[in-house]
Amino acid sequence: MDPTKYNQAEQEQIRALIEQKQITDFMDLFTRLTDRCFKECANDFTSKAVSSREEACVKRCADRFLKHSERVSVRFGELSETLNQASQQQQQN
Repeated sequence: MDPTKYNQAEQEQIRALIEQKQITDFMDLFTRLTDRCFKECANDFTSKAVSSREEACVKRCADRFLKHSERVSVRFGELSETLNQASQQQQQN
């Protein structure tokens, strides 16, 4: 997307939409992480305290989840770049 083809007000509106989308995506990621790790790690409801076993489980779960999300994001970026390059080459021909 070439931002120079939009006036200042439209550019601001686009930036606001992108920012809102990023916030929504982060909240979705956080919600999925919390849900997955809680279901996987919270087993003992007889105590208010989090056991060391549960704490370690949550740390491992969150680490795996975030590494997976990062890997997917990197692959998506690579694919997007490849598609952009192919599109530019088509436009030049």
